[in-house]
Amino acid sequence: MFRALAMLGAGGILFLGPLVFNRLGLASTTIGLGLALASGVGLISRFLSGYILDRGVALAVPLRIGAVLSISADLLLLQASDSSGFLIGQLLLGLGMGFYWPAAEFASASLSAPLPSSQGFALARTADALGIAAGTALGTSLAALFGADQLRWVYGIDISCMVLLLVLVGWLPRHSAMPNASEAPSTGPAAPRSWLRPLLPLLMLSLLGTGLINLQQSALPLDLANGGLARAGLPEVGGGLLMGVQLVLILLLQWPVGHRLGQQPVGVGLRLSLRSFAAACGLMALSALHPQGVVLLLAAQPLLALAITAFLPTITEAVIEAVEPAHQGLALGLYSQAWAISGISLPPIAGWMLQSEQHGLGLWLLMGGFSLLALPLTPHRLSH
Repeated sequence: MFRALAMLGAGGILFLGPLVFNRLGLASTTIGLGLALASGVGLISRFLSGYILDRGVALAVPLRIGAVLSISADLLLLQASDSSGFLIGQLLLGLGMGFYWPAAEFASASLSAPLPSSQGFALARTADALGIAAGTALGTSLAALFGADQLRWVYGIDISCMVLLLVLVGWLPRHSAMPNASEAPSTGPAAPRSWLRPLLPLLMLSLLGTGLINLQQSALPLDLANGGLARAGLPEVGGGLLMGVQLVLILLLQWPVGHRLGQQPVGVGLRLSLRSFAAACGLMALSALHPQGVVLLLAAQPLLALAITAFLPTITEAVIEAVEPAHQGLALGLYSQAWAISGISLPPIAGWMLQSEQHGLGLWLLMGGFSLLALPLTPHRLSH
């Protein structure tokens, strides 16, 4: 429940936040820099969150720290009107999300019983999808009913959700996220190369997959607003509605896709995800070349939803399966860093490409090509 609540607030600010400051006149490069800054400081707070959890701190502690930092960011972004306010707000937001995510992922792994971890991750991602879809729909409804100027109130919605989260996390168990780690029999320290080797290709896939998902939150809203070579730009409400289509599809598909793929080898889900990403990126690239390109954008949304719902629970389970239990906590921490690293690197590059080319043709062709090139990295069988 706490994951759905957290994502209810995050849904609006992740997908609609860039539109708020694009409307205020901030350049795409500045918006991309702000998103990268949030991811950069998230590297630090993700490490700190995992570190204190490994020391036996209760799950509620990093979740509360993340909520307080997010409230501080929302209060600033709710009234910011220039680049400095936006960048400081993004810094605080990145710190807050960094503390939240490792604790949330560890909670899904340790509290999923009697379900297997693969089903627990699928259920957690369904809660995330429910929250994000509801948050984005609520923000878009505000803009449609009261005007695009009211889109900024997505930050007010997030404040309310974070206050409720502070109350809910008090119901979580007081033990740390990996309560049985000390009870596992020790076989002695393993050489780093021995357990990192099967993890490296998965981390590369994580960087690509999380990067593509990050671009849906940063580059796609700007691409929709700017338009393409022949496609006209969409107004804020229209862009929000198109993003809402994707999020509703993710919500509808997350549990059935995650549940079904949880019964298959992880390579099946990862290959399905990469092929779907490649096809969707191809359609989004082609949309820039046609006056009715919005039809192609709509056609890309089911493929993007399938790609995301196949990727998220499967890559997390693949990371768990790739290493022995003694190293699963650190492996999840490394996977969590992929979100921050891809968030640092891709939004500024995407913002620069969108600003210099004034369309997303080259960006989406490039990402679709990377998706196809990454297919050989998917595992056929994992064991530890």
